[in-house]
Amino acid sequence: MRLKTRIMKSINKALLACGIFLFTAASYAQEIIPEKAVAENTVKPSGQRQKIDGVIATIGDYIVLDSDIDKAYLELSSQGNSIKEISRCQMLGKLMEDRLYAHQAIQDSIVASDEQVKEKLNRQLDYMVEQLGSVDKVVKYFKKDTEEEFRADLFDIIKMNSLTDEMQQKIVEEVQITPEEVRTFFKKIPKEDLPVFGAEMEVSQIIIRPKVTEVEKQKVIDKLKEFKKEIEDGASFFSKAVLYSQDPGSRSNGGFYKMNRKTPFVKEFKDVAFSLAEGEISEPFETDFGYHIIFVEKIRGQEIDLRHILISPKISDESLAEAKEKIDLIKKRIDEKEITFAEAARTMSDEKETKANGGALINPKTQDTHFELTKMDPSIYSQVSNLKEGEVSLPMIDEDPTGKKSYKLMMVTNRHDEHTADYSRDYIRIKNLALKEKQIMKIGEWSEEKIKETYIKINGEYRDCAFTNNWLKK
Repeated sequence: MRLKTRIMKSINKALLACGIFLFTAASYAQEIIPEKAVAENTVKPSGQRQKIDGVIATIGDYIVLDSDIDKAYLELSSQGNSIKEISRCQMLGKLMEDRLYAHQAIQDSIVASDEQVKEKLNRQLDYMVEQLGSVDKVVKYFKKDTEEEFRADLFDIIKMNSLTDEMQQKIVEEVQITPEEVRTFFKKIPKEDLPVFGAEMEVSQIIIRPKVTEVEKQKVIDKLKEFKKEIEDGASFFSKAVLYSQDPGSRSNGGFYKMNRKTPFVKEFKDVAFSLAEGEISEPFETDFGYHIIFVEKIRGQEIDLRHILISPKISDESLAEAKEKIDLIKKRIDEKEITFAEAARTMSDEKETKANGGALINPKTQDTHFELTKMDPSIYSQVSNLKEGEVSLPMIDEDPTGKKSYKLMMVTNRHDEHTADYSRDYIRIKNLALKEKQIMKIGEWSEEKIKETYIKINGEYRDCAFTNNWLKK
């Protein structure tokens, strides 16, 4: 959803003031430096003062260095954001807010374990390497001397961001909004300040997956049983996973995952994982992704370290041909008006996530069926961009990250032109805006209270900043 420059001024101001949705990736954490050390950092041996990278603010157990503001600007610029309108005082205010959340998270016993942080770090570094080509290029881009220095800096960033996110979620987790509050919110927006929503479309799909033969299933089960025996006889689970697992998310690190009961894995996987004793290897079992074996390395209370191997049975050419024949027939019946696309999806699609609602795709960002064209997943956009409203695509073959193939039909059920917000037409979006404003107000109340309770010190010229929050406790 694209809110143009005419979006409500009050919300924009609140967003900047609270900072919960603005450039959250640019946070840097350090340990507190004693005031004596700060003084030594800012005075020459001769007694004359000089500007050295020293502490400019202390918030509870965290500090802000002058260089942190420069780093935050660099981070924003690297993401393609404009920094012209952001003053150093505003940036300092944002960095102080992040540290206030992180400090209070620690007081409230919110934990971001080192292992969880390392997992996020490795995923983020893998993504950066994919974008830039090598670790050396990543290190150079972020102006670090060594990979170790870069990892240490990134570790601190991710850890504080994790604490910040958890604290923010805790603050707003019980905030709800009523239909009457939504109506009141919408009515108070001046007509000239109503948000403008970009061009959107609603998309549906039908998926037909080739059937796996019992022979191919048994081949995979036998292979995993063979792996299990070899590992129990001394072979390396790590090596087997690297060589044979078809899970792209864990193959490179030997099939490793850390999880608890809230980790978003499929039920069958979690049920098996939490039924095993430490050091035990499961029998082969099936999920929607294929067949697995799990090895539990360590149990830490409600958290477990595990490794797994995933193998998907091969699809025969005959099964693939049968799936193609079936989807061709479905398209023919839809084109001849014998059945509607929605009816075909409900009765014949193999995708359980969409078949119940007639094949309609749900936008994961907004939780409704509208996809803004400029923010649509490129892989979906390329498949539907040339379709007219109500037109069904030709059957297309689809392949997931594990190599599983299926056939797909897609249809644009509705196209929506760019338009100014309308209460009945855009209720879900307006509700989300109203809820966001209420969350911002809750964050503001929380911040005001915690600033009073927390040790805060701002040094030097930054004491002259006109902060939105009462950091100077005047």
